[in-house]
Amino acid sequence: MKTWRVIASLAIAVAGATTAAAQAAERHKAHPATVSKPTAQQALRGFQHDLISLLALRAEASPLLAAAEMARALNDESLAAKFPALLGRAARAPGAGPYVTWEQLVDCDPKIRDCPRSEALDHLLEQAPDNAAGWLLKLGQDRQDMRGDAARADLAKAAASATYDDYVGASKGALASAAAILPPPPATYDAAKGGSAAGVIYLLVSSVGETLPRPVLPVVADYCEKNASDASIKADCLKLAKVLDWASSPLARSLGLHLRQTLSDDANEQEEARRAWNSLVWQVQNFAVLSAKAQTDPALAQYLLGLVHTGGTEMSLIYSALRNQNIPLDAPSGWTPGPNS
Repeated sequence: MKTWRVIASLAIAVAGATTAAAQAAERHKAHPATVSKPTAQQALRGFQHDLISLLALRAEASPLLAAAEMARALNDESLAAKFPALLGRAARAPGAGPYVTWEQLVDCDPKIRDCPRSEALDHLLEQAPDNAAGWLLKLGQDRQDMRGDAARADLAKAAASATYDDYVGASKGALASAAAILPPPPATYDAAKGGSAAGVIYLLVSSVGETLPRPVLPVVADYCEKNASDASIKADCLKLAKVLDWASSPLARSLGLHLRQTLSDDANEQEEARRAWNSLVWQVQNFAVLSAKAQTDPALAQYLLGLVHTGGTEMSLIYSALRNQNIPLDAPSGWTPGPNS
């Protein structure tokens, strides 16, 4: 399987889970919990506009960041200028930290090849030098600019890091808190069909969360595979894989498991990584089904929204949700991902 497909396959698994989600919804007699689509979409966009206007009046980093993220996710010309302005205020506000700097990575200009934004990346590496996510971003940038020695140094620093955090959990927590300041308008959901305010807010947080920046992980996998004949690079790639065992996101964890499967000389470790990969896809697919079901299950939506409020990582959110629903974290014996996973 090609490298890009291996690392991207969890995203495909989530997309593929929409079919399973639809089947699950049908079994629960849960039809779409919104009114007619154009009306619901217009109401939801109006709700986001109102939230952004209210949050822009705040002075703390977290609500300002949430406003900036919603403005960018809407892809609305009237809000285009608000994103960098709100983001800049968030970076200067009390409570700002690496999770705000991380979002500044996409406040950039691709026309001058400054994406991710180099100034923000430099600042991030100063703020969180022990976070592998920043070094993997820099590795991708240095490879693009053909700075071989710098890329090698980036890998070493990523492998020596204590953690991997792409701040998606912190950003979603900020979004969940921010969205709670205003009740969604009734036109955004149909209570008679299981819709709820919690379901709308959870949908909003999840959809905006999908637009948050992440490292281009296939670039890292490609670098490790192409340099596998270099013993020191191979060792650092396998060391990085151990860091990614506890990564904040499923995609980053998938990179670590892929590196263990392709670079380890130990057949037992390769098999262990393969089984862990199956379970990871199982976890992501089942969580996607729960997220879809939340749109027509107010209690589940409220529970998932409560988890997001804690600001934990994507992986901790998945684990907690599956355990709460009595879904095992390990894939059943004999279960394998589908052909697109």
